[in-house]
Amino acid sequence: MTINKALKAYFSFLTLATLALSVFAQNYPNKPVKIIVPFASGGPADNYARFMAQKLQDELQQSFVVENKPGAGSVIGTDAAAKSPADGYTLLMMSNTQTVNESLIQNKPFNLLKDFVAVAPINYSDLILVVHPSLPVQNLKELIQLAKSKPEILNFASSGNGTPYHMAGELFNSMAGVKITHIPYKGSSGARTDLIGGQVNMMFDAITTMNEFVKNNKVRAIATTGHARSWIMPNIPTVEEAGVPKFETTIWLGIMAPKGTPNEIVIKLNSNTNKILTKQDIKDTWSAQGAVPMIMSPVEFTKFLETDVSKWANVVKTAQIKPD
Repeated sequence: MTINKALKAYFSFLTLATLALSVFAQNYPNKPVKIIVPFASGGPADNYARFMAQKLQDELQQSFVVENKPGAGSVIGTDAAAKSPADGYTLLMMSNTQTVNESLIQNKPFNLLKDFVAVAPINYSDLILVVHPSLPVQNLKELIQLAKSKPEILNFASSGNGTPYHMAGELFNSMAGVKITHIPYKGSSGARTDLIGGQVNMMFDAITTMNEFVKNNKVRAIATTGHARSWIMPNIPTVEEAGVPKFETTIWLGIMAPKGTPNEIVIKLNSNTNKILTKQDIKDTWSAQGAVPMIMSPVEFTKFLETDVSKWANVVKTAQIKPD
């Protein structure tokens, strides 16, 4: 075969492959899609994964099924997603837990930015620092004073190593100059239950899930973690406002897919996700919960992830945070 004939055959093959991929993407999804949530049920990632699964099912007329795979600070479920076929039928509901783990956990069986492709972010919300009502503090100043008088005696719960709740607590330790002991749980529900029951002293939690417990006086709200006060808790100061300058952290959620997932499918999922997030009724519902939709293209979300990985690597190094 001559070089010209070989080139023609090669380009003909590329054309046919491109057409086949285009048809494949147009027909996607033609069977149920699984969304792996590497966290226990009952937390923000699980709740919003189920919400998005239903909405994507409505948009794409195919079942989207949530599967919880918690464990090892989200590593087990994330690894399962990374090793799944890159065909668009397995997705990962992730959070800034994964971007933290890139520097916090050295020997993971995957690399977030190499083994996954960014699909779309979902939303973000501030956290809130709450304490059990039995703790003799009414505000952040009193909490810091108590913590300094009892180093390593007080404790804070989290949903596991590397999660936003854990990192918020470690960041607070570092920036407030206190030593509050971290108590990791296998999920936020267990941590929340023990906080309400008085087995642990305090917790940073998502406003979206803790708000009702504050309203029912199950816990005492001390401060929120955004740059400005939360619109659903306007009477509660921020950590920064209450005495820890430059303190700010949030929890955000997003969707990724195994590396190699066809770009046409990634774009289709991104487009339909953004369509859902721009609906006014959804924005209003989430606003009442304290959550804000995040709308980005796959390229923009990739850059966001890269920046977040770098940000938390610096925090982990500066605060000398180690996995428990």
